[in-house]
Amino acid sequence: MLSLSELKYIADSQSSCHILKPWWDVFWYYLTLIMLLVAVLSGALQLADTKILCCLPCKVELNDRCVVPLDMFKLNSTPSNSVSQVTPPIRIQNDLHKQQYAYIDAVCYEKQLHWFAKFFPYLVLLHTLIFAACSNFWLHYPSTSSRIEHFVSILHKCFDSPWTTRALSETVAEQSVSVPLRKSRVLFSPSGLSTNTSASKQSLHIGQSNMETGLESPTSSVLDKKEGEQAKAIFEKVKRFRLHVEQKDVIYRVYMKQIIIKVILFLIIIAYVPYFLTYITLEIDCPIDMQAFTGYKRYHCVYALAEIFQVLASFYVIMVLFYGLTSSYSLWWMLRSSLKEYSFEALREKSNYSDIPDVKNDFAFILHLADQYDPLYSKRFSIFLSEVSENKLKQINLNNEWTMEKLKNKLVKNCQDKVELHLFMLSGLPDNVFELTEIEVLTLELIPEVKLPPAISTLINLRELNLYHSSLLVDRPALNFLEDNLKILRLKFTERGKIPRWIFHLKNLKELYLSGYIISDTLSTLSAVQSPAPGFQDLRNLRTLYLKSTLSRIPQVITDTLPALQKLSLDNEGNKLVVLNNLKKMVNLKSLELINCDLERIPHSIFSLIHLHELNLKENNLKTIEEIISFQHLQNLSSLKLWHNHIAYIPAQIGALSNLEQLYLDHNKIENMPLQLFLCTKLTHLDLSYNNLTFIPEEIQFLTNLLYFAVTSNYIETLPNGLFQCKKLQTLLLGRNSLMTLPPLIGELTNLIQLELVGNHLEVLPPELEACPSLKRSCVLVEENLLNTLSPPPTERLQTCLDKC
Repeated sequence: MLSLSELKYIADSQSSCHILKPWWDVFWYYLTLIMLLVAVLSGALQLADTKILCCLPCKVELNDRCVVPLDMFKLNSTPSNSVSQVTPPIRIQNDLHKQQYAYIDAVCYEKQLHWFAKFFPYLVLLHTLIFAACSNFWLHYPSTSSRIEHFVSILHKCFDSPWTTRALSETVAEQSVSVPLRKSRVLFSPSGLSTNTSASKQSLHIGQSNMETGLESPTSSVLDKKEGEQAKAIFEKVKRFRLHVEQKDVIYRVYMKQIIIKVILFLIIIAYVPYFLTYITLEIDCPIDMQAFTGYKRYHCVYALAEIFQVLASFYVIMVLFYGLTSSYSLWWMLRSSLKEYSFEALREKSNYSDIPDVKNDFAFILHLADQYDPLYSKRFSIFLSEVSENKLKQINLNNEWTMEKLKNKLVKNCQDKVELHLFMLSGLPDNVFELTEIEVLTLELIPEVKLPPAISTLINLRELNLYHSSLLVDRPALNFLEDNLKILRLKFTERGKIPRWIFHLKNLKELYLSGYIISDTLSTLSAVQSPAPGFQDLRNLRTLYLKSTLSRIPQVITDTLPALQKLSLDNEGNKLVVLNNLKKMVNLKSLELINCDLERIPHSIFSLIHLHELNLKENNLKTIEEIISFQHLQNLSSLKLWHNHIAYIPAQIGALSNLEQLYLDHNKIENMPLQLFLCTKLTHLDLSYNNLTFIPEEIQFLTNLLYFAVTSNYIETLPNGLFQCKKLQTLLLGRNSLMTLPPLIGELTNLIQLELVGNHLEVLPPELEACPSLKRSCVLVEENLLNTLSPPPTERLQTCLDKC
């Protein structure tokens, strides 16, 4: 047996689907109940009446017709000339007993009573059950019932959600405010300048109209955390339900088929029931050949239920007629309407959620059915189809989660001694951020969509913005603030060829770092000649440009529109950079970095950059640097970085670079240091680590300005005495070589701050090492057992200098 809880669940599941029942479904339901009552009533009358037929012998026959006594009286009253005298037939004079009457009644019921009169209650019951099955089949068919139950469940949650009420009340509040500024709104997105995106307009309108009119949006009030999480869950359910239901039109087809069956059944019933209704008569003539048994061969029977069955049948026909007309109307409604598409156009025009998408297939059909019940359901449901609404909810939940205290704990001092706020994998930008006026660097990483409202103008100290795999929407007031204050912008993006155009409005920007899939042809379309839209030519104050991408050539838009650029850094991620002739146009360039560009030779166009101070050709495919003699034309070149290549030797022409101050040749295959190298007497930094050197020439003593010298990971066995004549040396890196001893002359390097000796074959450290006044024990990188061979230093010399190192 079913428990009360199970019965309650069945009743609730049935009542919950009334939302998807239009008025004709409700009308069908009540008509079905009435027809069921007709079937039950007629069946009960038929079962309760023990004498359905009451038959009497026919004692007088006229024209092969039985004449009852009333007819006899009529016949006898007529004139003799019009009707002949009726003489009763000669028959056996006997009486019938009760058992014989019952037998005659049963025989006449089976043989003479029409089948429609006998089975009328059962036909009505059968028709009613078919109608009822057709009305409820789509609610129980597995392929449709699961979707309907899921939709009804979500619909009720959407209808009762506090977020729905807040969103709709916000719409009413904002529509009551005049919005004259709507015409001048422009929103900037990562894909470019957008003036047509309705969702962006709505987001901008909501933020600015509230701020400028001084009205507080209903959503500005704090939403309960539990309510916010519930609304967030509803958004996810709606997305998944829509993705699942929009793929097919199962519900539509099942509903259509059951209506067609109803119409066909209606036509069949109307075709035969009224006709057979005439066979339900009160009087029935029953001829039976039993004269030898009863003495009579004809009987006159009365059908006791005839009159009431005629009334019930007529009433039933009227019910069927109403049912059929309603079914025909519903079929006409389905055929004339585009029920596989549902448009929220009217709602978009009246509300702030102009991004509500149109739906199709089964999703559209069940929304049309819900509209027939109450259009308010679709209106409230649409709130959870809008991305603008979802973003607002995310913003409220985000503000609840990221309080002022939590954000203050995220503030740090970065390596450049700037106050930085780094936000990682959030759903947006918390509003409380704009109250932290001390922020100098704002870093947003893996945030899918960030909107900068006008409130960013409160960050008066903001000078640097870092966006790592995050999209940014900027409205006009926020862009005006960034244009005046932002100096450094770092942007990493993943969409191929998609450069946010709003960055070209930052006219005071000094440093721009772009990392991502940048197409050279796409960059070219941003030039002033080919496009009137903002481009690199508008970044008049840009001094540093860093590009990390996969380019075949340096984009012409950079070399043509940024002639005043002072530093250009290009990391090509291992792809070959083939065309470099246009570098000649960048005559004001002071620093050039061509990293990981698969260069096999030093490009000749570089030698035209007469103002170049620094050249970095890291991680290329350089095997020889014979062109180094041409660097003598670059009188201002002071830093040359040829590290992480395949250079086998240093040409003797290196001595011509008399102004060179920094030379980085580490991670190559160099075996010898030419003596001409030591003619570069201005060298302060010399790095030859990770090569194949076996000795250091004595002539290194001529590098009297040397501050940094590194030969880590080579094969050096001894150190020349000339090395210790470089009195200004502060950093000496000798790790992972083959040194057996460390000369006592090490004590003459009085400015030495850091010494690396780890990975050699040393057994002891010379005591003269303690004569270096600036060298702290913690800045000596050597095995612990060797460090213990030194005498214990004074307490004040035991202080660490890790920061200095």
